[in-house]
This record gives sequence, C-alpha cells and structure tokens, in this order.
Amino acid sequence: MFKVKQIVTVLSAALFFVITVAFQHQENDVSTKAELGEKLFSDPILSRGKAISCASCHIPQFAFADTAAFSVGDKGTRVSRNSPALTNLSGRTEFFWDGRAASLEEQILGPLLAHDEMDLPVEQAVERLKQDTFYSAAFQKIFKTEVNQRNLLSAIASFERTLETTNTPYDRYLDGDEKAMSEQAVRGRILFIGKAGCATCHSGEDFTADRFKNIGLFNGKELTDPGRFKVTKDSAHIGLFKVPGLRNVAVTAPYMHNAMFKTLKEVVQYYNTPDKFVSNSIKRDLSLGTSLNLSDGEVDDIVAFLEALTDDRFKKK
Repeated sequence: MFKVKQIVTVLSAALFFVITVAFQHQENDVSTKAELGEKLFSDPILSRGKAISCASCHIPQFAFADTAAFSVGDKGTRVSRNSPALTNLSGRTEFFWDGRAASLEEQILGPLLAHDEMDLPVEQAVERLKQDTFYSAAFQKIFKTEVNQRNLLSAIASFERTLETTNTPYDRYLDGDEKAMSEQAVRGRILFIGKAGCATCHSGEDFTADRFKNIGLFNGKELTDPGRFKVTKDSAHIGLFKVPGLRNVAVTAPYMHNAMFKTLKEVVQYYNTPDKFVSNSIKRDLSLGTSLNLSDGEVDDIVAFLEALTDDRFKKK
C-alpha cells in the first residue's frame, strides 16, 4: 500500500509538472510581432532595475493611461508629466505632450532611455533580450534574426497599433441605435459640436485635430511647463501642448499634462471659465478668451457625452 501511495504521488507530481510546463509554453508562445510586443510591454526586463514595465505607467484597464498624477519610474522617481493614454494612436503623427517623437517606434525610445523612467540604454536592452532564452527564440522566430534595436521597437509599436477602440455607445449611436446614448449624452454631443466649440480641436474619429494648442496652462509662475517650446525653442510655441484624442477619456483621469484636473467635470468647467482656474495665462489661445456661458446642466451634458466615448472593454473600470 505504501508503494502504491508513493507511485501515485510521483505520478501526480509528474502530471502537475507536465501541465505547468505546457501552460507556460502556451502562455509564452508568440506568433506575431504584436503578441511579442504585448509581452515586452508588460515585462520589467526593459527597465534598468527590472522594477517597472511599460504597463506600470500605461495600465491596460484604464485605456493604457495611469491613474496617478505622475507615474513612478524604475528608481522610484516621479516623472514630470501625466502619462497619456495609448489607445487609438495608430493614426497620430506626433507623440508625447510636446510632440517630440514622430512615430510610435521613436516614442517607445523615450521612456526606455529617460533617466527618471526606465533608464535603460537600448544597447543594454537588446543584450538582455539576447541573453533571455524565450526572447532570443521569439525574435528569431518572428523576425528571422536576432534581437536588435529596430525589431525591438517594431514589436512594441505593433502591439500599440492594435489598441484601437470603437466599441462605444457613441459608435453604436452613429450606426443607428438611437438608444445607445442617453438623452443627456445626445444633448452633450450637440453642445460639444456647437455652443461649446469642443469639436474645433477635438475632431475626427479619434476626437483630435492632431495640433498643438495653448489652452492657458502656462503662466510662468505656478504653471511653469512651457510645453512644445522645450522641443523647438520657438517662442511662438510657449505653452503649446498636443491636443489628445478623447476616446476612453472617462477612464484616464487625472487630466492635462500636469494632472491638475481630477474629473471630466472640472475639465469642462475650466474651458467654460478658464480665468477662474488660472490667472495671467501667457499666450492663451484666443478661442478661450471669454466664457462659453455653459450652464451647470450643460456642463453635465457634455460630461455625459464624453463618458459615452468609452469602449465597452473599459466601461466597468
């Protein structure tokens, strides 16, 4: 009887090992650039101290944004700007709040190299992946060559290009489902396009005109980030920041490059009466020169519309 129990125990352990290995193989098996990029996106192997991954600051359940005002880097230091969402970026032409990157591949290099973020020279990142059994094999399988800077960036960018979201109440409303949005959200859409003038900057499928605007969040005193000026050194660009897309915006709080607004309602209230929030703005866009004269109810209507831009995959978050 004792030997039978020993045999059963050994067989059970062996079966558990086989199942575990099979599960791990299935979990780690990748067959496309996007799948490889997704794994890299969530792996802390790409930060100097292996303390954070891309997903640490771009959290998947929050439309790949951060719920903290300022993300924490590999060494515990805080970044200087709020981490923007990464959904619906495949059609964008500039990246980061100041537009300093011209492609997703170039954008990926930013946090990888930044001292306060992942702080890992790309040469070291490549060498780490070459030394890793899984990644070494995966890159050979997908790219037919060993890991290098180009295919590392290509893999992560390929994953980010899959983060397109169109399954929202708003999209279903446009497709003819008149009940997809609430009456309040429908009113908000009319205000967004008309009286509030939001669509001037937030237009197109992803609600961005792909431009830079000075909305008044620079006064050289309390608000000292000059935005795009840091990149171009052109005085005309002082206070300019990239106009973000608004899809999934309801789950990406806090808002603005400096995270100064905690709710969408605060954001709309700011646009309604900017002088009540920031005094002595420098070079604020003329379109924000006067109040929009929105009532409290109209502010709430616009917020309801913005909430209707949330993809179903994020609506419970």
